[in-house]
Amino acid sequence: MSRLRLIAAEAVRSLGANLSTTFAATTTVLIGMFMLGLVVGLGSWALSLSDHYKKQLLVNVYFCTELRCGHEAKTANMNAVRNELQAMPEVKSVRFVSKAQALQQERKKRPDMVEVLPYNPFPNALKVVPKRAESIDTISAQLASSKPKDVESICPPAPGSKSSKTATGENCSIISHRVLSVARYLWIVVLIAFFVLLVSSTLLVANTIRLSIFARRREIEVMKLVGATNWFVRGPFMIEGLLCGLGGAIAAVVLLVLGRTLFMPLIHLTSASDIHAWPFGLHVLIVLGAGLALGAAGSGLTIRRFLQV
Repeated sequence: MSRLRLIAAEAVRSLGANLSTTFAATTTVLIGMFMLGLVVGLGSWALSLSDHYKKQLLVNVYFCTELRCGHEAKTANMNAVRNELQAMPEVKSVRFVSKAQALQQERKKRPDMVEVLPYNPFPNALKVVPKRAESIDTISAQLASSKPKDVESICPPAPGSKSSKTATGENCSIISHRVLSVARYLWIVVLIAFFVLLVSSTLLVANTIRLSIFARRREIEVMKLVGATNWFVRGPFMIEGLLCGLGGAIAAVVLLVLGRTLFMPLIHLTSASDIHAWPFGLHVLIVLGAGLALGAAGSGLTIRRFLQV
């Protein structure tokens, strides 16, 4: 305990004796951790938004109508298709939407257009909810391969199927694949931004702390020559880095709290209840933990070259 107190006292004394480098290191951590907090907040919100749209991806199975096929789909064939879909492991649920229900839904969305229709043009349909949004192509391909009776089209269509030649099929396929592509690339962008920010912040803190260590290189050489171990020499600098990292992270959290309090009420991006960033308490833990790790890593990596005496 006495050795630990000695190391801690030396670290605090060094921080006070080198205020310029202490301020520089703390400010560097502050900027890095503030940017990290923004990346975590905006990135988690964007990922939640992509999950929201992925949940809306469905496989729509449209049955034959008198207008399109020359006959109405039989109830037995529609039930057979429904049972086939429910047996697929990729399918979460299947909901039947009748022609009358489809017309009623359109009346609510576009009352002016639907009121002038001389007849009901909508087909009976199945709304298939996948367990994972990425499974929509698998579900469409499996259903198309069985060639079910009285099925007029599948949306999104199976690649190479007849329904992929229709305008509705092409639009359906383009929309679904764009949503999945954006969600996939969004994950990659967030991870790359997080990694680049951590690496650049670590290097900046290491370069800043290197100035303090370089100014005391003679002191380090003397300590090594009189028999001090590497960890005894490294200890004060590690604690310095931890304190600078903690101070910068706390300051970054204060700025994030102010920004959240002042600016978040002015931003209204969406009203969906399931779109939200990670809890702010988790943001605080990530920023504080990253700040501590950043300060310790910057000090530990920098002092290694000065221990070779």
